[in-house]
Amino acid sequence: MKAGEGPVWSAPIFTLDLLLPILDLGQETQWHTEGLSMWIAVVLAFAGWILATSVAVGAAAVLLRRN
Repeated sequence: MKAGEGPVWSAPIFTLDLLLPILDLGQETQWHTEGLSMWIAVVLAFAGWILATSVAVGAAAVLLRRN
C-alpha cells in the first residue's frame, strides 16, 4: 500500500468496532495496537461481548416473560 492509500484513523469508530462484536466497521482489522493500547482494546472487546450478551439475555427475558 502506498502512503496515503490506507484507511483513515477514527478513534470513535475504532472504539465502536471493538465494543460491537456483531458489526464489522473495518477499523479493528486495519489497525494493530501495541502495549497499553492493545490491553485497552482487549478490555473494550471483552466489554462489548458482555454488553451483547446482556442485551440478548434481556431481550429474551422480555420476549419469554409469562404473566
